[in-house]
Amino acid sequence: QVQLVESGGGLVQAGESLRVSCVASGLLFSRHVMGWFRQAPGKEREFAAAIGWSGSSTDYADSVKGRFTISRDNAKNTVYLQMNNLKPEDTAVYYCSARGSATLRLTPGAYDYWGQGTQVTVSS
Repeated sequence: QVQLVESGGGLVQAGESLRVSCVASGLLFSRHVMGWFRQAPGKEREFAAAIGWSGSSTDYADSVKGRFTISRDNAKNTVYLQMNNLKPEDTAVYYCSARGSATLRLTPGAYDYWGQGTQVTVSS
């Protein structure tokens, strides 16, 4: 079955950096759009970033544009989210997701598979 396993979350101070990773199995990784979403306590899950099959196309939420970078390594079935200049409002559970299509989408309902999430906490 399909599994998405996130890692790399943790506690950092504002202004610091963190990289979260997601390893996928049970799917043809190179033919899935990969996305990162996040959910803070009491809030809905929101889009953070997405990347196309080859990695040449990406999209970002306005709130993370210029600070976060999504990338992928199809040989390792892994997608990354490099987060720089973190802010307390970035505190959330970060979820990896996979979409069995070539088109990038920003809504959670467009994604077919989800990981269990990794906690990122940014202290001020």
